[in-house]
Amino acid sequence: MAAIASLQAIHLKSGRRGSIRCGIAEPSGEPAPVGQKTRYNDGLAERVFMGLFARKMDKFGGSKKKNEIKEKGLWDYDYESFVEVSKRVMQGRNRSQQQEVVREVLLSMLPPGAPEQFRKLFPPTKWAAEFNAALTVPFFHWLVGPSQVIEVEVNGVKQRSGVRIKKCRYLESSGCVGMCVNMCKIPTQDFFTNEFGLPLTMNPNFDDMSCEMIYGQVPPSFEDDPATKQPCLADICSIANPSSPICPKLQA
Repeated sequence: MAAIASLQAIHLKSGRRGSIRCGIAEPSGEPAPVGQKTRYNDGLAERVFMGLFARKMDKFGGSKKKNEIKEKGLWDYDYESFVEVSKRVMQGRNRSQQQEVVREVLLSMLPPGAPEQFRKLFPPTKWAAEFNAALTVPFFHWLVGPSQVIEVEVNGVKQRSGVRIKKCRYLESSGCVGMCVNMCKIPTQDFFTNEFGLPLTMNPNFDDMSCEMIYGQVPPSFEDDPATKQPCLADICSIANPSSPICPKLQA
């Protein structure tokens, strides 16, 4: 998912400017407290972007309404549609297959040669990590909600290449640990680290639904990652298995 910000970064370096933002409809202007769902006001640009993603993913989702989907404009989709497509993609696939679908979708949305261009523009340096962290805040807003750049330590060096997502919209809307890990965290880490050559580690907090992204930090293996050992969020996940110590979608 997060590689879309990289596409925007490439466009910025080419002289094209713009941003993709959505507004929180809560009176406080902040995400709703844990246990309550945050309300958003999505504009036309955000709806188009959600629709673009949903249509790309839907060919993997086993939908029986292909003709109906083709007739809909990109602006006819909303965030819930995007999440529902993600859920359909999960069905009948193991974790590796789910992650591969996201990788294919991300590659299909980038122009030819984009990974190579990204590697040239953003070699794995402190500057590149901090620059991508700064880009994440405006360009990820539609996908994960509000976030802010924070200082982190990477290989003993303090740098502002961290991003704290206050309350992840994707996790909040799906309520699924497996979707968070298999459809966002792991494929995004892998895409940045292996396709773009810029290491990225994402640390979701399933208690308050926040998430920390650390550019420049090599992610742990699947087996050593605490996020892969999480139980279902039984109170909010419609497909949860409360009796399982680990979310079934995280198991092979």
